[in-house]
Amino acid sequence: MEATDFRAVDDAPTGDALARAAANTPGAAGNLDDPAGNMDAVGNVDAAGQGRTERLARVAIMRMAEAGDAVMGRLIARYGPVGAMRQARRGVLDPGFARDERDRADASRRHLDLDRHAAAWAARYSDPAGDLTLGRRRGARLVVPGDAEWPTQLDDLGDARPFGLWVDGRANLRFSCLRSVSVVGARAATAYGTTVAAEFAMSLGGRGWTVISGGAYGIDGAAHRGALASGTPTVAVLACGTDVCYPSAHEDLFRAVRERGVVISEWPPGAHPTRLRFLIRNRVIAALSRGTVVVQAAARSGALNTATHAWGLNRHLMAVPGPITTDVSTGCHVLIRQGKAVCVTTAEEIIELVGSIGDDLAPERRGPVRPRDGLNDETRRVLEAIPAQRATGPAAIAVAAGVDIGTTLACLGALAAAGFVENVDRGWRLRPEARA
Repeated sequence: MEATDFRAVDDAPTGDALARAAANTPGAAGNLDDPAGNMDAVGNVDAAGQGRTERLARVAIMRMAEAGDAVMGRLIARYGPVGAMRQARRGVLDPGFARDERDRADASRRHLDLDRHAAAWAARYSDPAGDLTLGRRRGARLVVPGDAEWPTQLDDLGDARPFGLWVDGRANLRFSCLRSVSVVGARAATAYGTTVAAEFAMSLGGRGWTVISGGAYGIDGAAHRGALASGTPTVAVLACGTDVCYPSAHEDLFRAVRERGVVISEWPPGAHPTRLRFLIRNRVIAALSRGTVVVQAAARSGALNTATHAWGLNRHLMAVPGPITTDVSTGCHVLIRQGKAVCVTTAEEIIELVGSIGDDLAPERRGPVRPRDGLNDETRRVLEAIPAQRATGPAAIAVAAGVDIGTTLACLGALAAAGFVENVDRGWRLRPEARA
């Protein structure tokens, strides 16, 4: 089922109808004695209708559970989205599942108040059909696991995989992320950092690579602008609803991103950002791309949080070196020193890491080629033995160069022909243009 094909906005049951159908369907999730049951009917519906029902359940879950909630992720994995929604709405979990979760928490020595957790889900329930209608009205489409537009690399997040994504923009999310690089960094970036981020993004875009970032001030904004300048899609991953412009000064930037790429979010329409949500969304930035480039980052920063996710997901991790006197370069230098990140200084070096083996090799960087580089060892020694300011005879040159007189004369002839030296009345001397 295509992500854009959800007539559920107009003809799907409301949240109340969804719940009634669940309760009245034999073996469905409405029966808490059989919480694993799947809701397979809402009145008389077909297989497509079942898909719409599951979509509504995911929309409800995206409102009830905070993004990245691993407990909810495991609940969905065991009972399906409809069964999980039913339990979460009641705030009562299957005893077997609750027992497993408590055992898991005890094994990891962490505190888990599962009753309070479930009660919080129930308190946040709202009619999912309203969110679908509002999302569609504000230009967003819902993409969930199993849709053609769903980026399957997000499945690497396991229990913390997004329950779904709100996508606003013209580009196809999955296709855009097939060849993609995340570029992240400090909000309080220096001119050096924003210039590097924009140039990297422009070069990556010019070579057909999508740039993913978080839409924030500083490095993120520079990366999106550089990608847009190349004419390729860019993906902005927000920590709020796709209809909420944060930061507000990036309204024009997000409009441009929607025209060429997509703005995505795990949070429902109207949701506002929080400090925790910025950290939660960073795992999506890391998981969507083949690798993450940290341009600038302080010792404690959200960019390093993204880098940690990339490292944990076995994605390529890269960092850009900067002045050792700049605080926002500290995080990059730590990553490089710890061996977690590869030092990169050009877009070609980035592509060499994330691209195809053998096909995307970066050209070897070399210093400028000088005429002297082509001389053999003996000729170079003779040339070095000739004084720069005065002329001298062949015998003195031979002694200084440590070669015999015959070899010296042969080398002097070759050097004269190449324009390095000239023969004057008092001997041989360097030509002015060869003294550098």
